[in-house]
Amino acid sequence: MSALSDKFYEARVVDRRDIAADLWTVRIAPQGPIRFTAGQYATLGVENSGKRVERAYSIVSSPYEPELEFFIELVAGGELTPLLYQLRHGHELLVRRSIKGRFTLDLESGHKRHLLLATVTGVAPYVSFVRTLHRDWKEGKLPADVQLFVLHGASRSWELGYGEELRQIAAEVPWLKYVPTISRPWEDTEWRGETGRIEDLIRKYADVWECAPGDTTAYLCGHPEMIEAGEGILKRRGFSKDSVRQEVYWVQPKTKEPV
Repeated sequence: MSALSDKFYEARVVDRRDIAADLWTVRIAPQGPIRFTAGQYATLGVENSGKRVERAYSIVSSPYEPELEFFIELVAGGELTPLLYQLRHGHELLVRRSIKGRFTLDLESGHKRHLLLATVTGVAPYVSFVRTLHRDWKEGKLPADVQLFVLHGASRSWELGYGEELRQIAAEVPWLKYVPTISRPWEDTEWRGETGRIEDLIRKYADVWECAPGDTTAYLCGHPEMIEAGEGILKRRGFSKDSVRQEVYWVQPKTKEPV
């Protein structure tokens, strides 16, 4: 077995859905079995001019599903996303066999409430949580009293990938609440839902949903500025470090101090 085949599976694109000009979902079928826990990430790779370009992406699909699904944002000038953006049905790419990540649902602490905060593609691991628990709920295997509360932000409503799926499941089950919000309503004048950034709404919905530090684990996923601000808000509300989990999708470049 070659070093490449030992670490990677070849995978084929089996579905693609464009959400916005720079946002899309893609579903791939690896050539071999991949085992993971909801909330973990996979590393995708594309060969380009003799060089393999790789990056980790949170998995949208549930471990119960036979294929892997991802929600991706096109990064102008990025190394990998412009290559992934070109892939259509039938095209091939690589996926590492080893799935990693600790951004999983906290079922160990005894907390029954889970406050899930996300910007745009940061909703990906939460969709995996919801799909997995939805299957468990249908089969009577859902852990007792588990409650999920999703607050999902974007600039405009059409960037809220998976919003309709989450709304439909929330309407069906007693253990999920979903609130989408947009921060640029003047660019989306038909929107009638919540407005404001995630960090503007954490206090409001933590109170509405009664997500108190003693029985709640909070999760922050997506834009690093939201995560930094949200972590501070939660800390001031009494959440301990062990009760806050985060998944930063990229690192903000450091700016030089003025001289």
